[in-house]
Amino acid sequence: MVSTLTRLLLLTCVILPFNGAEKLRKALDRKDVEYEKCTGNDADKPNCTRISAESNSRTSYLNNMYNSCPQGPAGTPGREGNPGTNGIPGTPGIPGRDGIKGEKGECVSEVFEEPWKPNYKQCAWNSLNYGIDLGKIADCTFTKLRSDSALRVLFSGSLRLKCKTACCQRWYFTFNGAECTGPLPIEFIIYLDQGSPELNSTINIHRTSSVEGLCEGIRAGLVDVAIWVGTCADYPRGDASTGWNSVSRVFIEELPK
Repeated sequence: MVSTLTRLLLLTCVILPFNGAEKLRKALDRKDVEYEKCTGNDADKPNCTRISAESNSRTSYLNNMYNSCPQGPAGTPGREGNPGTNGIPGTPGIPGRDGIKGEKGECVSEVFEEPWKPNYKQCAWNSLNYGIDLGKIADCTFTKLRSDSALRVLFSGSLRLKCKTACCQRWYFTFNGAECTGPLPIEFIIYLDQGSPELNSTINIHRTSSVEGLCEGIRAGLVDVAIWVGTCADYPRGDASTGWNSVSRVFIEELPK
C-alpha cells in the first residue's frame, strides 16, 4: 500500500509545475512589455538593467521547480541510423616523380633454330633369295642433313639357317662400311643346336624377322647403309638364306637427339 506521505509528494510534483507555469507565463507577458520600452536608444534607462536581473531569477526559479521531482529511469537506447551515402570522390593526386634511371642492359643475340623436318627413306626388294653365308646382302644410300642427329635403321625380311651340327649366323648393319659404335652394333643372330643328322639335314624353315636400332655419331652427308651376314664368334657357320620368296626392306630415318 502506498503511504499517505508518498501520495502527497506525487501530488505536489504534478500540481506545482502547472501552477508555476501559469505564473511564469503572466510574468513573461509583463516583462515583454517592459522589454519593448528598452529597445533602441532607451537602453540606458533603469528598468532595462532590472530586466536582465529578473531574467536570471526566472531561470533559477525554473531550475529549482523542476529539479525538486525525482528523475525517472533512463530510456531504451534508440536504433542505429541508416548508413550515410558515399562522399564525393576526391580530386586526383599529384603525379609522382620519375624514378632513378636503370643500368644499361646487356645485348643478347637470339639464335633461332629451324623447325625439324622429317627425313626418311625406304629401300625394298622383291624375292632377294640371297643364299650367301658371308658378305653384303643389300645396301641403301641415305642423305643425312645434320651431324648432331641420329639414324634409326630397320631391316625386315625372310631369314633361314640350317646345319647338320651346331651353327650360328649373324645379320648386322654397317654405315659407310663400318658397324655402329654409337653406342653399339645393330645385329640379329640365329643359332641351331646339334641334333640328329637325319633331322637336321631336312630342317629348312624360313621366317620373316626384323632387326632395328639407333646409331649416333654419324656425320652429315651421304651415308651408305648396308645389311650383311656373317658368323658368330666361336661358332661354325651354317647354310644361311635371306629374302626367300618375299619382300625385304631397309628403312632409314633421321631423328633429333
